[in-house]
Amino acid sequence: MAPAVYNLGTNCERRLIAEQGIAARVAAISEPVLDGIGYRLVRVKISGADGCTVQIMAERPDGTMTVEDCEAVSRALSPVLDVADPIDRAYRLEVSSPGMDRPLVRRSDFVRFAGHLVKLEMMIARDGRRRFRGLLLGVEGDAARIRRDDSSPGESDEVLLPIDEMADAKLVLTDALIAESLRRGKAAERAAQRQQAENGQPANRENSEAQHKHVQSAPVDHRGDAQNEGE
Repeated sequence: MAPAVYNLGTNCERRLIAEQGIAARVAAISEPVLDGIGYRLVRVKISGADGCTVQIMAERPDGTMTVEDCEAVSRALSPVLDVADPIDRAYRLEVSSPGMDRPLVRRSDFVRFAGHLVKLEMMIARDGRRRFRGLLLGVEGDAARIRRDDSSPGESDEVLLPIDEMADAKLVLTDALIAESLRRGKAAERAAQRQQAENGQPANRENSEAQHKHVQSAPVDHRGDAQNEGE
């Protein structure tokens, strides 16, 4: 197996926490499209909301994602999903940013958010439990070290958990996380404004880690569209 590539600020770092089933098929179709237009896939989630909703969570390599970015990803993905036809019923496509209480899926996510509170669920129980909650202390190799706030008497407060054995990992919304997210958003906005000024463009890009999304106005029977094109 080829080794994973971990380059912060690029699109090539693979996700260590990924989907299963139909969501995994959608992710396999979506990820190269996103990579090709300068974005990274965070997560695919399929729910029964409004009949059927396919949520594509994405971000730029620097972690930002605006409403305009969501619209650009939606325009690029929609025709590709129409042709690939991974879902056998009508669905609504929703493209969103990760938001503040985001999923952690790459090694760099765990590095970036060290010092914040996280909730984790393991695919296989470790020391008799699958769910952990606590302060993310950092990364050692491909494992995350957590100082638990849910340990029972006699259990160790710290635990080292392999990231690729996690079924789910997510930040917990706290005042500290909100404050840091706002600082990151302001720094990204200033950087974007400087870049736009250098390029002679108006400074109209809003950067924030608050969640943004673009949703199709109504469920679309993509399967029927693909069939009609072939007739």
